[in-house]
Amino acid sequence: MVETLMVSLGERSYAIRFGMDLAGDVRAEVTRLTSAGRKIAVLTDTTFARVQSGALAAMFGDTPVLAVEPGEGSKSLRGLGRVLDFLAEQKIDRGGVLFAVGGGVVGDLGGFAAAAWLRGIDFYQVPTTLLAMVDSSVGGKTGINLAAGKNLVGAFHQPRGVFVSTGLLGTLPTREFAAGMAEVIKYGLLGDPELLAQLERVPLTVASVDLAGVVRGCCALKARIVEADERETAQEGGRALLNLGHTFGHAVENAAGYGEYLHGEAVAIGLCAAARLSQKLGYMTAADVGRVEGVVAAHALPVRLRAPLAFGELHAAMTRDKKVRAGGLRFVVLKRLGEAATQSEISPGLIEESFRAVGAT
Repeated sequence: MVETLMVSLGERSYAIRFGMDLAGDVRAEVTRLTSAGRKIAVLTDTTFARVQSGALAAMFGDTPVLAVEPGEGSKSLRGLGRVLDFLAEQKIDRGGVLFAVGGGVVGDLGGFAAAAWLRGIDFYQVPTTLLAMVDSSVGGKTGINLAAGKNLVGAFHQPRGVFVSTGLLGTLPTREFAAGMAEVIKYGLLGDPELLAQLERVPLTVASVDLAGVVRGCCALKARIVEADERETAQEGGRALLNLGHTFGHAVENAAGYGEYLHGEAVAIGLCAAARLSQKLGYMTAADVGRVEGVVAAHALPVRLRAPLAFGELHAAMTRDKKVRAGGLRFVVLKRLGEAATQSEISPGLIEESFRAVGAT
């Protein structure tokens, strides 16, 4: 059974379709587009192309495919150049369409390439990881990393549609599924106390009967936030709330070297650091912090750095983050479990203490 959720953004509105196997739905959309004379290209990664070759063929037949290496290393200027060269080789014109089939790296890279090619062509998201399904495939944020920081180059470019086939998670490595759970936990912490309580009672796994419902719920929460603040311009709250744990997490990824931590693993550590900061600001108790760390650990995610990182390097990475405004860092803090808020002008000492609490030196 296929369910649909609309992301209502005026002329940029689109549907997110949910089902166990949406290969037929994707193939129908490809047929509709090609029948209208539009050229199609596909971007994926080598792991998905190998493990799910049957699904790829069912969705796209003999459509041209570019498979990049998995991991943050492909989300780079060099990786972007490869995708743009591929689009040029396939003679994709302004009516052409790119399908991004993969995790967050493929979605971000493909979306940005689509935004840049001929000043913007349509693209579709077919997320294949839990993290991409619940978060990165929805909302139109696209981009690549630089040595200076995560996602510093990018564009807002909404997809024309998203196809969430939860059956694809059956071949996802355990570590990748756990990484996606960091974003699920984030939604519980920032706006869905019932989801948080559910995750505390019984950890979510790929075999959980309520997995599909949780994925839909996370997408619905993100869709409503994006509709209210598409380009993250609200002075308080808004789309910035989705960055809970990310200011810390992006610094971890940058200081450790991209690829040392999966994005979700770094975000998990960031959630624990954000909880510590919220406690130091007087919003949460030690017991609340314990609950955050407990639900993170229960889903096979790190609550501390695996190896120490120098606070100076972490802080330097933070200051290069795209969330800096007027020269100052803006954090997402927890007023309580299930309620988040943005806050600026936080004492550097509290930031350092929060980072040291998760293993920084």
